[in-house]
Amino acid sequence: MTPNRMPAQPVVHVRDLTMAYGGLDVLHGVDLDIHRGEVFALLGPNGAGKTTTVEILEGFRRRSGGEASVLGTDPERGDDAWRGRIGLVLQSWRDHRRWRVAELLTHFAMYYPDPRDPAELLSLVGLTDQSGRRVDRLSGGQRRRLDVALGIVGRPELLFLDEPTTGFDPEARHEFHVLVERLAHDEGVTVLLTTHDLAEAERLADRIAMLVGGRIRASGTPADLARRAAARAEVRWTADDGTPRRERTEDPSRLVWELHRRADGPIPDLEVRRPTLEDTYLHMVHQETDGTDGAVDEEVEAA
Repeated sequence: MTPNRMPAQPVVHVRDLTMAYGGLDVLHGVDLDIHRGEVFALLGPNGAGKTTTVEILEGFRRRSGGEASVLGTDPERGDDAWRGRIGLVLQSWRDHRRWRVAELLTHFAMYYPDPRDPAELLSLVGLTDQSGRRVDRLSGGQRRRLDVALGIVGRPELLFLDEPTTGFDPEARHEFHVLVERLAHDEGVTVLLTTHDLAEAERLADRIAMLVGGRIRASGTPADLARRAAARAEVRWTADDGTPRRERTEDPSRLVWELHRRADGPIPDLEVRRPTLEDTYLHMVHQETDGTDGAVDEEVEAA
């Protein structure tokens, strides 16, 4: 293979990542590869290790074991130049309350060699009319938009988005999604998104990883995960004696055909329910809660 055809190094490369707090193990051998220009969604319930994983990658927390590389650097050794290549949109950030919006964004821009124009950025996130307002006078959704603006003012190569659309109305959420897609697909920014909104993950993510109980339970494209969910479809109908019936099957079309053949006609109350990505996610969460061991660490699509 010639050098110019060598595969690009992943922007984020993690192998066998572990983390323990005292005697409590939080992460159990997490593996991740995230590529340039990709929107990667990390899903997981509270306590799954999502925040711990992201804080390790951001360089804010020392891992217990394993390997981690972010933009070619071990995040534990990242210097100021490395941090300048990363953008953060934290879940809760309430500093700088007395600054005015445009002043704060202009001040942050001074720390970067090639920042975005603050006025253009305010327009991009829909805060032009609030440019002269104090930060503590913004609504929750407006503050969230300012957090996003502060996260991308330095033109980061890698952007961490932690629950980014909390407090957004539907129109603002749509505009934000368009912005993330533009950053990733037009400008090549790599995005690591953590969210509880599965519809948001399906809309934005090129790939999704489900982190449950400190382990990656499944990962792949939204389409791959949906196909995996479809394999556990449920067929519902009413039997000849009026009894409601249901059956889970990996081949619902064959079961429906068989029911029609037996009845030689229409099947009362026939319904085929194909589980959604949310159903798959909740199934994995319940497996962890119930202490059962389902299909863990399943890589639906090779990273």
